[in-house]
This record gives sequence, structure tokens and C-alpha cells, in this order.
Amino acid sequence: MKLNPHFLCIVIMASAFFSIAAKADDLVVSIVEPYVDFRTGPASEYPIFHVAEQGETITILKKKTGWYKAITYTGQEGWVSAVQLGKTIKPSGELLYVPTGSFEDYTNRTFEFSAFGGILENVTAMSVAAAWNVTGNLVAEATYTQALGDFSENKLWSIRIQHHVFPEWKVSPYFTIGAGGINTRPRSNLVQSGDEVRMSDFYEVGAGLRYYFARNMVIKFEYRNIIALTDRDDQEQIEEFKLGFSVFF
Repeated sequence: MKLNPHFLCIVIMASAFFSIAAKADDLVVSIVEPYVDFRTGPASEYPIFHVAEQGETITILKKKTGWYKAITYTGQEGWVSAVQLGKTIKPSGELLYVPTGSFEDYTNRTFEFSAFGGILENVTAMSVAAAWNVTGNLVAEATYTQALGDFSENKLWSIRIQHHVFPEWKVSPYFTIGAGGINTRPRSNLVQSGDEVRMSDFYEVGAGLRYYFARNMVIKFEYRNIIALTDRDDQEQIEEFKLGFSVFF
């Protein structure tokens, strides 16, 4: 089959374009410390084969487990630690922020996902949550809890706000306020008809204690007081205690 020369020209031009675009996405930083070590592999056990000096620019190519592959303007290519890379500056003059698996990374987190086990009104309960760090003190969170007892199954979901009193502390208290809904379904072997399922709105307040454990993991203990607004024109109070962990990004 004979290839159309115009088609070949388009392919070559497209390849060149995507190659240039890929290069444009690479981050270029400047060294402000006396030097940056280049190692042959992504670990401190690998030997140093090159040292880039203050004032030089390097291009970051990719990341691997806390190490970054970089290349100098002279073509020396190797691996730089996150600690050293975090002391370089971007073209804008700002210091480059590099996650190092430290408590500082937690204070700068954007998203957080949690899993809990606990007791909801003397019934074992499991919970999951997703949170967005709005500011250092305020966190918006969506939660889902399921508790299966001897007589009924409860499913709860809520949207709430967390207020962290001392976010700069590794062990820090926080308070919560929110609202949501609860679905209560009696166990099928105890119910004669299908009209026993109840849906109720609720509001909640709570308090917790979080402990930064290691790298991107946090341990949490939390108490939640729930006031359910039932169809019987009264309020039902529900208490929950839970312990779990969170990972953040």
C-alpha cells in the first residue's frame, strides 16, 4: 500500500507538536541552595554522580516515591530528593512546594478520605467520609454511616463543617456541626408489612480528636450527637462514638 505524502507530513507535524507540548509541561526550577545532588536512582543508597550548583536551572521530568527525575541544561539526567527539590524556586520566583510525607503536607492538604468503626446507639456501625480542606481551620465533609442491629438497619448521610481549633498541632481537637437524613428499616423477619420504613431528617453536633500518625495518615476519635426529626412530631436523640483513620492528598 502506497502512503500519501500529505498524510505522512501531517503525522510528522503532529508528532512534533505533541513532543513540544510534552516538553512545555515539564517544570523548570532554579537552584538557590549551594548545590543539588543528582543520584543514579530514586533512593539515598544510589551514588551521587553529578552536582548541580547554585544559579543553575533543572527540568523536572517525573516523580517516583519521594524522588524526582530531573535533567540539567547540559544534559545530565538523574534523581533528586524531594527535600532538596523543595528548596528550589519556580520561574515566578516562588519557592517550589514539594510533598515530603510530613506534618506540613497535612496542613497543606486539599482532600481527605476517612473510614471509621464505632457504636451507634449500642449497635456496631461503619462510616466513610470525604472532606475538603477549605481553610486551615474549616473543613467541609460528607459522611455515610451504616448500622445493622438486631431489630433494624440504619443508614445515615450528612453534610457538615469541621472547625479545627489548633490546626498546627499534631494532636488537635475539633468540633462539628451538620445536617442530613436517616433511613431506618426494620429487620424483614420482624416486620409484617412494608410500611415500616422511616425516613427522617436530622441535625448534629459533635467533637473529635485527631492525631497525625505518619506520612499521609491521621488517626481520629469522634463523638456525634444526632437529633432526628421524626414523623411523630417529636425528636429522637442518637449518640455515636467512633474511631478511625484518614488519608490525605
